[in-house]
Amino acid sequence: MQLQRYVFWRNLQTGGSEYCSLFQVAQGWMLKGTAISLTSERVPILAEYEIVADESWQTRSVAVRTLSGAESKTLRLITELPGHWQAHGKAVPQYNGCIDVDLGISPSTNTLPIRRLNLAIGQSEDVTAAWVRFPDLALEPLPQRYTRLNEDRYQYESASGFQTELTVDENGLVVVYDKGWERVA
Repeated sequence: MQLQRYVFWRNLQTGGSEYCSLFQVAQGWMLKGTAISLTSERVPILAEYEIVADESWQTRSVAVRTLSGAESKTLRLITELPGHWQAHGKAVPQYNGCIDVDLGISPSTNTLPIRRLNLAIGQSEDVTAAWVRFPDLALEPLPQRYTRLNEDRYQYESASGFQTELTVDENGLVVVYDKGWERVA
């Protein structure tokens, strides 16, 4: 396991923060992080995650653990074939076709499609992610669109109507997530 980059983000909406590390591992890539935030009801939540992707940045496994007060929850997802998911060892066919995972509490998962798609400047691509909502760890397919604006900027749009601009570094990790996140260090 070789560390490629570690970052610290500040959440501009909730005042939360996140520490994330990007590792190159034998089977591909790993994002590992800890986020501290507030739910929409202003309840503190701690989330720890580990996402493993293969060499082509297709998500292979996701492990998330949350803690809010005395309540702890976990979610484990794996995919042996791209886009065919299992949650806690049981098939979840409603997420078939979702290549990426999107953790609703973190900008780190934007790295997965950005690196996997490797878009040319001006090019756009539609994807559907397995969206993990917080604090309940509910899953939902979420159609998304990424458009590469220039060398380090992307337009992100989701089927929910949300859109923002992302500025990323050479590793595809977010530097600025317009009105959402900013890298502090």
